[in-house]
Amino acid sequence: MGEEEGIDYNVVFPEPRLSEKYWRGSKEPVVILLGWAGCRDKHLTKYSSIYNSQGCVTVRYTAPLKTVFISESFGYKDLRSIAHKLLEILFDYEVENNPIFFHVFSNGGFMLYRYMVELLQSHKQFSSLCVVGTVVDSAPGSQNVRGALRALKTTLGPNVNVVLRCFLLVLFAVMVVLLRVVLYPLTKYFHKNHYDAMMESPAPWPQMYLYSRADRVIRYRDVERMVRVLQEKGLSAESFDFITPAHVSLFRDCPEDYSSRCHTFLTSCMTRREETQSTKRFQVQH
Repeated sequence: MGEEEGIDYNVVFPEPRLSEKYWRGSKEPVVILLGWAGCRDKHLTKYSSIYNSQGCVTVRYTAPLKTVFISESFGYKDLRSIAHKLLEILFDYEVENNPIFFHVFSNGGFMLYRYMVELLQSHKQFSSLCVVGTVVDSAPGSQNVRGALRALKTTLGPNVNVVLRCFLLVLFAVMVVLLRVVLYPLTKYFHKNHYDAMMESPAPWPQMYLYSRADRVIRYRDVERMVRVLQEKGLSAESFDFITPAHVSLFRDCPEDYSSRCHTFLTSCMTRREETQSTKRFQVQH
């Protein structure tokens, strides 16, 4: 477990024999897992094991609840500074030359991912990092107030005082409706929501969206629309509907299928990277 200027994260390095087995002397991928709001590290560990078993380095992090539900809703970009610190970790552990791969959960992870994508595309220090792909689980959603309330209610849990829980939910609902729906035609000029931002300036690397039409927090139509827009822009975007699982329960309900899809997608992203590098080397030689 590490701490970078106040943010708690976990980094796991694989056994050398596993890295050699799967990546045959190439630098193993560094998989950055960004948890959903309220996600505990023990939950994220189960997902990181999918990649650790394949000889990957993993970095696990979940943004604080207040940052996801309050700061973002009010237009404060606290997540941007967190995104900056997380990318700096790659340099601290000297893996900045390894292929980078993201695995992002729900809107809580996707909001943070949005700022990391922006930094990767605009910040001089991070422009040298090589991202090969992203898996997005149960995200992104757009202006779904009912879904956001369900997410907050689940995150608060039954131990929070009933009166306090009701007060927080009402306050959050009013705030979101006012700032992110009613006034959004004005507020978007100084703080665009994560969905619109990522649709207008998407990540250029391959992406795979895993979702469920039974999800009551993220509307499946929002996910499908995002994939469709990315494809129309000529980007590599694929998706799979698990149909029945609840929000962020795809892996829990379908562990083998989920793991297999993640493994296959990561391998295809790495193969694509190798082919691109081979083409560049050939062009330089000739």
